[in-house]
Amino acid sequence: MKTLLSLHVLAGSFWLCWCTDPGAAQQFYDRTEYRKAIGALQPERSRDVAVLALAAKSYYMLGDFKKASELLERAIVQEPKRSGLHHWLGKSYGRRAETSIFITAGRWASKCRQAFEKAVELDPENVEAMSDLMEYYIEAPGFLGGGMDKASAMAARIGKLDPVEMHYAQARLAEERKDFMTAEKHLRAAADLAPRQMGRILDLAKFLARQGRVQESDAVFQRAARITPEDPKLLFAMAQAYVQNRRNLAEARQLLERFLAAPLTPDDPPRADAERLLRQARGS
Repeated sequence: MKTLLSLHVLAGSFWLCWCTDPGAAQQFYDRTEYRKAIGALQPERSRDVAVLALAAKSYYMLGDFKKASELLERAIVQEPKRSGLHHWLGKSYGRRAETSIFITAGRWASKCRQAFEKAVELDPENVEAMSDLMEYYIEAPGFLGGGMDKASAMAARIGKLDPVEMHYAQARLAEERKDFMTAEKHLRAAADLAPRQMGRILDLAKFLARQGRVQESDAVFQRAARITPEDPKLLFAMAQAYVQNRRNLAEARQLLERFLAAPLTPDDPPRADAERLLRQARGS
C-alpha cells in the first residue's frame, strides 16, 4: 500500500509539472489564445507569482475580472512591493466596478484607486499606472476619491517623465474642461513628437471624430494608414469612428473583418469588442 501511494504521489507530481508550462503559456498569451494560456499555467495549483500574474492577465483579457483580481491578490501576498501587480489589480478592480451593480460598484472603484495609488507609490516612474490613475481622478466623483485637481497634479508628474504622454494627459484634462482647442493642440503635439507611434495619431483622429470633424478625422486616419495600413489598432479605430457616426458602415464591416482575421496581440483591442462593433455595423 505504501509503495502504491508513493507511485500515486509521484505520478501526481509529474502530471502537475507537465501541465504547468509557463513558456507555452506566454506564447499562447502573446497570440491572444488566453484560455490555452490558462490551461498551460494551471494557476489554481500554483504559488508562483509569474504564473499567477500571467493567468490573471489572461482572465482579464477574457473579461473574467473577478478571477483576475483574485489571482492578483494571491500574487501580491507573496510579492507586495511589485508595482506592476498592483497596477493590474487596479485595472481588474476598475472593470469590476464598471460591470457591477450600483450597490457594489463604489467599493470596487475605491479599491481600483487604492491599487493604482499603491502602484505609483511603489514605482514613481510607472507612467502607465500614473496615466490610469489620472484617468480615474478625471472620471470618478469626489466621494470616490476623484477630482480634477488630483488629475492635474498627476499630469504634471507624468510630464516630468514622458513628454509625449504629457501632451496626451494635458489633452484629456482640456477635453474634460470643454477646452477643445487646447485639447487638439496637445494631441497634435503628441503626434508630431512621436510620428511613428500609431496610438498617438489615432488619439488625434478619434478626437476629431468625436468633434464631428469627420473629413479632418479621415485625413488623419489616412496619415496613419500610410505608416502601417494593416495595423489592427488602425482597422479597429477607423471602424469604431464610422460606426459611432453612423457612416461608411459597409467599409466599417470590411475593416472589422480584416481586424478579426489579423494576427492580434494583447496590445490590440479585444476580439470581443470587434465582434460587438461588427454586430452594430450590421444593424443587429
